[in-house]
Amino acid sequence: MTRRVPCPPAPGPLEAYAAQFDDLFSTLAQRRGFREYLTGLLLPRDRNKTLTCLAGVEPVAGAQHPAVQRLQFFLSESTWDHERVNARRVELLLADSATAPHAGGVLVIDDSGDRKDGKATAHVGRQWLGRLGKTDNGIVTVTTCWADENIYYPLHAVPYSPAQHFPAGKKDPGFRTKLQIAAELARTAKTAGVAFRAVAADCAYGDQDGFRRQLGEAGLPFVMALKPSHGSWAYGKDVYTPVNAAHALTWTDPDHPGDWTAVVRTFRDGHTETWWAADARLGWWGPDGNVRLVVATTDPATLPAHTTWYLATDLPRPGSPRETDSPEPAADLHEVVRIYGIRHWIEQSYKQVKDELGWADFQVRSDIAIRRHQTLVTCAFSFCWDTWFSRPSEVPSATATPEPPQETGPAREGAQPNPTSPTRPAGPARYAPSGPGSTPGPASSDAGEPERMHPHHQNSKP
Repeated sequence: MTRRVPCPPAPGPLEAYAAQFDDLFSTLAQRRGFREYLTGLLLPRDRNKTLTCLAGVEPVAGAQHPAVQRLQFFLSESTWDHERVNARRVELLLADSATAPHAGGVLVIDDSGDRKDGKATAHVGRQWLGRLGKTDNGIVTVTTCWADENIYYPLHAVPYSPAQHFPAGKKDPGFRTKLQIAAELARTAKTAGVAFRAVAADCAYGDQDGFRRQLGEAGLPFVMALKPSHGSWAYGKDVYTPVNAAHALTWTDPDHPGDWTAVVRTFRDGHTETWWAADARLGWWGPDGNVRLVVATTDPATLPAHTTWYLATDLPRPGSPRETDSPEPAADLHEVVRIYGIRHWIEQSYKQVKDELGWADFQVRSDIAIRRHQTLVTCAFSFCWDTWFSRPSEVPSATATPEPPQETGPAREGAQPNPTSPTRPAGPARYAPSGPGSTPGPASSDAGEPERMHPHHQNSKP
């Protein structure tokens, strides 16, 4: 067998990380392209991380530069398998004791859209873009993220193709809804050996009976939000919503809480808040039913919209008849609130993957090139964790971003530390590893609190 030609090394600690993927690339050009692309993503830039930016050339005039053409070929024409690269990335995360998932973590499902012009690019269509909070022309990708109170990272991602991309529209055998993609990704995470307590998602997924059913059939427990207007099977004035169910619970004051239980939540800056949680009834949902309705709020008397959650979960209540037969451990109210609180790490993940690493900055049209770009972005993100845990003593204190102003409610998410979670050092809010230059590192927290949260989707999943 011909001996491989050595590849020019990537800067600093990136070389050791990139070398773990070398056997997945068949040529020197592919191995070099992998290193060059990651280096470009990790370097700080003052403009969007398009191909010309990653290659360090002028935005328009440099489009024909040899370095840009190499990266273009690496994304669009080369023969490497992005799924194998992502599988290796996940294997490395699972094998490292600092990032290995455990049974107390949460599998977060979500989707996020970014605006894209034109009609020729794969997956582009007029659809709801959660990042913008409106319907516009763009690309939406369904994602899974693993998280606990201290760490989070993306697992898998699949772009959603609107019906107009298929000859027979929604009736086409190749068409898949976002809900179908999400259920498949959840099963993929389980098959890959990712341990987690439950699947968590916002109301765009939680409101869908079919999606919850798919998770149940796959043996995947869930804690998902419901819209306050999600009603039981009745019409007009007889509709009974989660809000009605919450108001039916007894409450006098904190000293006489009635049906409510105090839940102390710890936020990233160390401050705590007392929330109140209770099992409620909605149609056939109840404390001992196959699905529980859990309400969590800062004020049971008024149920403020911005600090009240309505959650559907199939985790059994401690002491209920279902506890004996359930394959999952029972979850008290504290645990249900903790699980959903961790869900909001997905918003912090979007902030760093998109704003810092250039998730939506690609300028390619084909499906394969888009998926490869997304895979490379998640590799760059995972490298930050790898370097942080490998060399914590060398991280300069000046790279840490000051804590943002504190806000309360779902937009400032937190949760109590999980006693089943292994002790991990806290990661940096920003990290500049030597070599590739300044790069965003995963922002850590002991409370699962993101810097910013986008509004919940208000539309149903197609």
